Amino acid sequence: MSDSISSDLIFEVDETNRGKRLDRFLSEKVSELSRSQVQQLIKTGNVQVNHKSSKSSHLLSLSDNIQIHFPLPTPSKLIPEKLPLEILYEDDEVLVLNKTAEMVVHPGAGVKEGTLVHALLHHAPQIANVGGAGRPGIVHRLDKGTSGVMMVAKTPGAYQKLVAQFQSREVTKVYLAFVWGNMRDLRGVINMPLGRSARDRKKISSKSRRTREAVTSYHVLKKWKEISLLKLEPKTGRTHQLRVHLTEIGHPIVGDPVYGRGLRRAKFLTPSVSELVEKLHYQLLHSACLSFFHPQSGELLTFEAPMREEMKQLEKSLEKK
Repeated sequence: MSDSISSDLIFEVDETNRGKRLDRFLSEKVSELSRSQVQQLIKTGNVQVNHKSSKSSHLLSLSDNIQIHFPLPTPSKLIPEKLPLEILYEDDEVLVLNKTAEMVVHPGAGVKEGTLVHALLHHAPQIANVGGAGRPGIVHRLDKGTSGVMMVAKTPGAYQKLVAQFQSREVTKVYLAFVWGNMRDLRGVINMPLGRSARDRKKISSKSRRTREAVTSYHVLKKWKEISLLKLEPKTGRTHQLRVHLTEIGHPIVGDPVYGRGLRRAKFLTPSVSELVEKLHYQLLHSACLSFFHPQSGELLTFEAPMREEMKQLEKSLEKK
């Protein structure tokens, strides 16, 4: 596959989006981009409506043709670091790994080194100019504290193809999570739009004035008096989606330092379980399975990663009760 394949995305406005602002429409369609990133692309002329530059406030009409052009990223200034990686699969186009809970995916506020990106640049230097600036090769991300299966693009062509699969919801993601409380329904769907919290810009909330569609299906695998083990399948990929959805239905993820608020429920835990919970630094959320189509061959690939050790220990202690 040629590395020169265009990374442009093209959309046509349907009846449900008639009259919507251009920047809002694109931030909903391209979940990897924040609204400010969309507005910057529009401002720099990288978004065209019917082959003409437009403004963020432009109101869309039925059948408008919208094209987004992603400029080639500038060479990465990040310094490669030799850090351990648990690689599940790798070829010339894509790499799949099992991310540890402790590892941050890419540099951000207060994190300048020791990230997955730094490790990837050492392992596969050719990804330096793949994808977005500051996050080479990264097609999707897992929060700090969330472990499990994650894919990385190694060429611009693979990046474009994999991003398109996320946009068309062809990628299947399955997570495991321990949550507080005894879930009443064994199966269900959480359909709750989410957006940036007005009170705390680092947090996500359903009460934001500007929200985007967010859908999560869940299945209770096991449940005990005070904790349940869930299988989660996000249908959309919003920031902190699983953590916020579960918190807002009253079942926050055990150990979540941001949305948890769950330790007050621990009074009924046995001493052994309580000790494990109190030692947690991160949310007990794990990307257990990821399926996608190979960007070159088109073959459906599925990868799994077993629960991390602290999750196994909690399950074992709960089973002893």
